[in-house]
Amino acid sequence: MWSEELTNARTQTLSESRCAGGRSPSLKGLLTSFILGCVGGRCIQVSLIFGPGYGKRHLNWIDIKGLLLVCLIFVPLEQLLALRPDQKIFRRGWLTDVGHVFATGLLIKFGLALAVLAISLAAGHLIPAKLRAAVAAQPVWLQFTEIVLLADLGFYLAHRAFHAVPVLWRIHAVHHSIEELDWLAAHRVHPIDQILTKTASFLPVFALGFSLEPFLLFALIFRWQALLIHSNVRIGYGPLRWIIASPQFHHWHHANCPESLDKNFAGQLPIWDLLFGTLHLPRGRMPQRYGTDDPVPRSYLAQLAYPFMKRDCDTPPCDDGDLRRTRWVGPFPSHAGAATPRSSADSSNSRNGASNISARR
Repeated sequence: MWSEELTNARTQTLSESRCAGGRSPSLKGLLTSFILGCVGGRCIQVSLIFGPGYGKRHLNWIDIKGLLLVCLIFVPLEQLLALRPDQKIFRRGWLTDVGHVFATGLLIKFGLALAVLAISLAAGHLIPAKLRAAVAAQPVWLQFTEIVLLADLGFYLAHRAFHAVPVLWRIHAVHHSIEELDWLAAHRVHPIDQILTKTASFLPVFALGFSLEPFLLFALIFRWQALLIHSNVRIGYGPLRWIIASPQFHHWHHANCPESLDKNFAGQLPIWDLLFGTLHLPRGRMPQRYGTDDPVPRSYLAQLAYPFMKRDCDTPPCDDGDLRRTRWVGPFPSHAGAATPRSSADSSNSRNGASNISARR
């Protein structure tokens, strides 16, 4: 778990190690660590990457204990502070989302391991060592603040691109196919979506040589924040809702109604949406419906294949596992198969309106 990582982390950082010992992380060590994780290892020892003096840190590939902890926290929380009390714990699609927790989560970690490897190696050659050392020498609280700002800006830009570019939208539509939001629904993402988005978010962090400790703190907060903003809870932040992303903020991003189309892209800081004109946060109201008009399949494997398939007819989403009416179009869909807006104001069956469910303040 990330909390264990934070507790066991030492104060020595990658940049500091370079300054003191004059060595860059070994490519052999990086590849060895990655391969160990791929062939069935439960975790990666970061000491293999940063050298024997960097301490033994473990990054879990499949964190069963962490998942159980999340269940113990969010299942009762969604019952006690339910935004929609009638929503079932085992709502439609929950089994598919469990598949995303394990299988997609593993694919994302593999992809991010390669991305971090590439960023770290490239940064060592492209970014001046003095700049990286100066960044790592800053106080932890200042580094943490800078990481949050830079990482969330990268997340905002990547997230907005996934809504604006048709090829990317077909990938991101898998996440927006959620029609009943809860903590488990946060895991329904296409692995390509999260690998690219998180790479864009982490790029400035690893490139500039921030210390590991403030990054682990950011990763810990981001993980729990992502679960909370998707969850079925009535928790308002009061005036802080303009500063910190809340469930109300992100629920409006998932709303399937014209007024919220392409709004609220930030992961943690609504200020980015405010600055770029994409903020939508009506006081005292929550969306009535979620989802997308795109025909995203309901089964796990079909959702992985969806971005690369083109339907031969305009119909509602397939039944589980139904790919008979789809055909392969390659990695880049043709214009006919390009994504359409996830919600249309002109549709005769538009899911318009918002409920008057007030967030708890």
